[in-house]
Amino acid sequence: MAPAPAVRARNLSAREKVATLLMTMSKDSASQVMKFLPPDDIKAVTHTMADLKPVSIDQIEEVVDEFVEQFGAGTTLTGDADSVRALLSGVVPESQLAEIIAEMEGRVNQSIWDRLSGIPETSLAPYMLNEHPQTTALCLSKLHPVTAARIMSEMPKDLRDNVARRMLTCKAVVDDALKIVEVALHEDFMVNLSLKMGGDSHARMAEIINKMELDQMENVLEGITQTHPKSAEILRSLLFTFDDIVKLDIRSLTTLFDAIDNDQLVMALKGTDVGFRNKVLSSLASRTRRMVEQELSSGEPATQRDVNEARRKITDLALSMGQRGEIDLSTGEEGGELVQ
Repeated sequence: MAPAPAVRARNLSAREKVATLLMTMSKDSASQVMKFLPPDDIKAVTHTMADLKPVSIDQIEEVVDEFVEQFGAGTTLTGDADSVRALLSGVVPESQLAEIIAEMEGRVNQSIWDRLSGIPETSLAPYMLNEHPQTTALCLSKLHPVTAARIMSEMPKDLRDNVARRMLTCKAVVDDALKIVEVALHEDFMVNLSLKMGGDSHARMAEIINKMELDQMENVLEGITQTHPKSAEILRSLLFTFDDIVKLDIRSLTTLFDAIDNDQLVMALKGTDVGFRNKVLSSLASRTRRMVEQELSSGEPATQRDVNEARRKITDLALSMGQRGEIDLSTGEEGGELVQ
């Protein structure tokens, strides 16, 4: 096998360290930790996880060691903002604390221009060619000179001359307008580029969100949608919930339910609508189907907690089987919806 490409070490922000820790945990552990975070902190951490650049093995070990040292000294993880700030203040120098707190509150973001300047011009140039010359002129004026020069060298002469003239006469842009351009660049370029380059941050984030309760999943996705709508759209396409089970093909349904205990299946089917239930029952062997139908018809009450737990176990099993290639998790067929 070819050796993995070297990852250049860089200074990690506090949120990047938290995101790195969560992404090195198992899905169950990361989900348990995030359950104790308030919604604002979950949004901040998930945004960072979606945008996290590669972190070297050595840096991961340093972050883990640093966390263990701080945790051993008595730092606690709780769900209130003051405790989170206390944890972060022990991770980074005091000189950076104000900036980090500002980042947590959404007032400061990593410069999109610095990030774009690190992208090869072969990827940037085609994007800029499709923009209005005035927008291209603004973008090039914000990028590092070397990067801007390389992009301009890829332009046709007429366009290059047009953009150069606009750059010379470009007036100061108000912050609100510049922010619109920065957000558009992030959503239309950075997110899509990360997928084309094979980044797996969305897949990893989807794995963690999949382990959350339904209401927590929706809270996280709603938060991401507000600032990173395309990332939220990508994540939704990668998620698999109990509702999606009836969208699987019949072979996958049969394979899945052959591996599930009847009592667990009966518990999970409580509260589902007729269409959902019939789709599941149709995938069972005749004898198993009669047994499950008989149990469901008895009408024995069950707590919502027990029902949710049974559904979670079935969903986790489906995800595991899908990862092993035992079933196909693609959901092209529409199925029934759960009755809450």
